[in-house]
Amino acid sequence: MLESVTAAALSSALDGLALRQRVIANNIANVNTPDYHAKRVLFEDALAKSVEQKSGVVAPEVKRSLEPTQIDGNNVNLDTETLSNIDTVLRIQFASQAVSTEFAQMRTAMRSA
Repeated sequence: MLESVTAAALSSALDGLALRQRVIANNIANVNTPDYHAKRVLFEDALAKSVEQKSGVVAPEVKRSLEPTQIDGNNVNLDTETLSNIDTVLRIQFASQAVSTEFAQMRTAMRSA
């Protein structure tokens, strides 16, 4: 595929969202693990800056959550993880649709050339 800022940004977004889903799953799997600290995946701000700079390429970062801990030292909040997962799934659907549209436009351009 021809590399455009849009294509690169969509690819970076899907990579970040896929990593976020894996991290959420890991957080949920450790909901009862003493002293486990939830992780968060960050990439949206860096992606926006990268798009402004006409690149669209960014690597997601995994950071430790700073949310307060429970008595056992664990700070995983199942409600937060569930909402984050729902948000992530919706973003993946949106980005996937955008990729599909990008391919359709490219296919149309190739047919008319």
